[in-house]
Amino acid sequence: MTSVTDSSGTAQSVLTGVWADLVGQEQPVSVLRRAVAGGSHAMSHAWLITGPPGSGRSNAARAFAAALQCPDGGCGHCQECRTAVSGAHPDVTLVRTEQLSIGVDEVRELVRRAAMSPTLGRRQVLVVEDADRVTERGADALLKSIEEPAPRTVWILCAPTADDVVVTIRSRCRSLQLHTPTVAAVAGLLQSRDGIEQQLADYAARASQGHIGRARALARSADARERRDQVLQIPDRLTGLGGCLEAAADLIASATAEADSMTAELDARERSELEQALGFGTKGAKPRQAQAALKDLNDQQRARAKRLQRDAIDRALTELTGFYRDVLSVQTGSAADLVNSELSERIGRHARRSSPESTLRRIDALLGCREALENNVAPLLAVEAMMIGLVEG
Repeated sequence: MTSVTDSSGTAQSVLTGVWADLVGQEQPVSVLRRAVAGGSHAMSHAWLITGPPGSGRSNAARAFAAALQCPDGGCGHCQECRTAVSGAHPDVTLVRTEQLSIGVDEVRELVRRAAMSPTLGRRQVLVVEDADRVTERGADALLKSIEEPAPRTVWILCAPTADDVVVTIRSRCRSLQLHTPTVAAVAGLLQSRDGIEQQLADYAARASQGHIGRARALARSADARERRDQVLQIPDRLTGLGGCLEAAADLIASATAEADSMTAELDARERSELEQALGFGTKGAKPRQAQAALKDLNDQQRARAKRLQRDAIDRALTELTGFYRDVLSVQTGSAADLVNSELSERIGRHARRSSPESTLRRIDALLGCREALENNVAPLLAVEAMMIGLVEG
């Protein structure tokens, strides 16, 4: 960790090595560094890293895994660091599901790997970036490995909150909580790491509300900024039932199109590779016997598309929540900075047209939509109900 002075003359600590992308997380990083440095009191065989979306849970887990393999505790330059962060290290297993859940079969494979001795590195490290998606049966399979770990095995689980992981597992892990980095810290990262010019970096950091991944997407993609602008036009479109239904249909169509654009090429490549492995187009192939494998692939691809669609809807809900949070801030005279300061005129207009109580009910409608989607309500129905709630206030 080094120290630099920003434009205001304030000294700012800067993380280096594998920790460089963990902006605003100096205290959690210091805990992980002490664990890497040794000492039985600092290290644990199982860790649970929690924090809000965009706080850098996955980056922290990968950096920790790399530092555990690195002779210098996470220099960021050696082969151990590079391969561990990328997932190419033979003793570091990175799991990030593209499905809605992580099932028992996948967990059992992880448990099998956890029982193996390291081949090249100092430890066998298993990183589960979506531990909140482990099924109940998967959690039962995982518990025994965490209760009775192999001597040089380390589990690193990631989840939004500790409550998202079953109590029997989280009680056996050392917890480490990250927090949302400041807008200034995220903007500085975009400028230094990605070469984004200051004005765009400031906009992306503010619009993402401290979500590092979202900020980078907004800074680097004009399409992402356009989709965000379209979402923020929704409050002005909600003039009646017809406007609600039309806005809901447009939002679902946009989310579906975004998911399709992310999966189309990958789906085609996966199917081509599977057909080649099954011998399609060659003499002696038995396509009928391959139907089960193709069906499994189709099911996995549909589940992935469903998750990506819901992720896109969730981003839209976050943008709308930020808009109405700004409206409420103006209505209550809060001194908080606006997330959407470029829309201050529209925000002021909505603030004058309604009361703080109405705005709170609109925010509740957005939260209710998110809960409905988590409970597997059809996306279109959930979003239509939300739009009507935004009109009724």
